[in-house]
Amino acid sequence: MTLTITPRRTGLVLIAVIALTLVYSIGVTRSGGAPAAASTNTQTTNASSTQPSTIVGLAGPGITVGGRASVAGTPDTLRLDLSVVATASSVSEALASANRSAGSVQKSLLADGVEKKDLQTSGLNISPEYDYSSGGTPRLKGYQASESVHAKLRDMGRAGDAIGKAVAAGGNAVRVDGVSLDLEDTGALVSSARDKAFADAKAKAEQYAKAAGRTLGDVASIAEDVAITSPIPMPYAAMASAKSASVPIQPGSQDVSVSVTVVFSMR
Repeated sequence: MTLTITPRRTGLVLIAVIALTLVYSIGVTRSGGAPAAASTNTQTTNASSTQPSTIVGLAGPGITVGGRASVAGTPDTLRLDLSVVATASSVSEALASANRSAGSVQKSLLADGVEKKDLQTSGLNISPEYDYSSGGTPRLKGYQASESVHAKLRDMGRAGDAIGKAVAAGGNAVRVDGVSLDLEDTGALVSSARDKAFADAKAKAEQYAKAAGRTLGDVASIAEDVAITSPIPMPYAAMASAKSASVPIQPGSQDVSVSVTVVFSMR
């Protein structure tokens, strides 16, 4: 077979050869023929994968620990709740009788050292009384008036005697509704408990820091919670004996507790 090459065919062949050469060059470049750009991306990826991971708690704010302490104190206040009850045929007579008894009780308490600011009339109630014994329509017998007196006795040594005198002054109209012991002056106790609670937290933090091979740094934050036990109600037997000359008072103790949460930095 005879192949005839004309100038036109020669030009087409050259164009085809150049085109094939360009396609081959691009393919080689994409499969690794341009190592500079590919190498840069690889180095960045490798650098990221070799960075050390962050240790939570050590590289952050530090270590968080809690501490708690309780300090016992002697109650310094006695809360006394009394009421007087009087019955009469009319509202005015019942109220007048209750007023006299309540006035006598208050006068007695003031004479025994109770301050006016610690003495309060806390309630007044007047209600009709009916006789239901006949079985028919209830019959009005009269009216009952009651007044409540609340007092704080701060002299614990005289409190029992003061209660006995107040009840005797009011006579048979007096009812002892409740007696409880409370701790009001807590400033020094809270301060002491706070110091002990912080010391407890710091000791724990130092132990953990040592176990982690670190040293304790500065305090980052402190949060606290203060709890004081509720007033202690006296037994019913002690309240029932209030008509004697003196009520025996045993103050016992109450706790003041402080809980703290402390964040320490570590070095």
